Amino acid sequence: MNREYYCQLLNVPDSPPVEGLVFRAFEGEKDYQCIADIINACNDIDHLDRYSTKQDIANTYNHLVNCNPYEDMLFAEVHNKTCAYSRVSWRDENERTGIYWHIGFVMPGMRQNGIGRAMLRNSQNRLRSIAESNPDHVERFFESYAVDTELATTRLLESEGYLPERHFYLMVRSNLENIPETRLPESLEIRPVKPSHYQAIHAASIEAFRDHWGFSEETEPTVQEWVEDPNFDPTLWRVAWDGEQVAGMVLGYINQDENNKFNRKRGYPENICVRRPWRKRGLARALLIDSLKAIKNREMDEAALGVDTQNLTGALGLYESVGFKPVKRSTVYRKPFND
Repeated sequence: MNREYYCQLLNVPDSPPVEGLVFRAFEGEKDYQCIADIINACNDIDHLDRYSTKQDIANTYNHLVNCNPYEDMLFAEVHNKTCAYSRVSWRDENERTGIYWHIGFVMPGMRQNGIGRAMLRNSQNRLRSIAESNPDHVERFFESYAVDTELATTRLLESEGYLPERHFYLMVRSNLENIPETRLPESLEIRPVKPSHYQAIHAASIEAFRDHWGFSEETEPTVQEWVEDPNFDPTLWRVAWDGEQVAGMVLGYINQDENNKFNRKRGYPENICVRRPWRKRGLARALLIDSLKAIKNREMDEAALGVDTQNLTGALGLYESVGFKPVKRSTVYRKPFND
């Protein structure tokens, strides 16, 4: 079956009357660069200082959970040029509630003509079909997200009945001067990370994040996904041990491709977490400060991290106390299936 004929098989309800428009399925690894190009073009117009490479996309798609890209993706082409794509997945929020997630990106020059809306509704149809295989979900919600500067996506979601569910900040410390001093709580130590530690660190991360909103163990990155990430650099990790137990961590990294794109020197002290027995002792602060020093030692000029604005552990206040300030807000949107 040739590609042109296969494209004609994908009929999308509510498809707009755009000359030369066809919808097609995912075509494997050769789509990775196409996906990166679409994301980066959208990031530029939507004022998001993020950058994705083909390698970033490959690592994501090599570790998808609850998503078969050949069935759960849709691409739009106009006159044989790919201009948009969407993807769906799902997760258990708890034993009774299922979250049916979707994203979509439309090239700036092809917006405002109905392609995005048709693809969103197609995603909903696909997710309804998937939900039939999950009868234990008493409640089901569609979910997507948008940064506040993604005006077209925000308008589309709200016009389709989606409501804000949760807000997150991207926070930046614009310089790495005057980093506060601190010390680890008694009996804890930071050790150089060895490959033999990866599994224990991963298990501790999973345990610590169970208390966080939206957590789903099956969608958390695996050790293999960590290792295959183009930005993987455990020499930047700061992991605190209490004897043979991991107490907490900050898994720092530097995205050099992104830094080159935006002509900056930024590091990310991310995956900040502390297991319950070691909380309320200043460990997260100590690890974060040590991570900032490590990033500075790599000749970086600034640091950035993400935070749930409603995090119950006080993360937002901690980050502000160490010099981070919000620069962008993103919103998770949800819509009940029965709306």
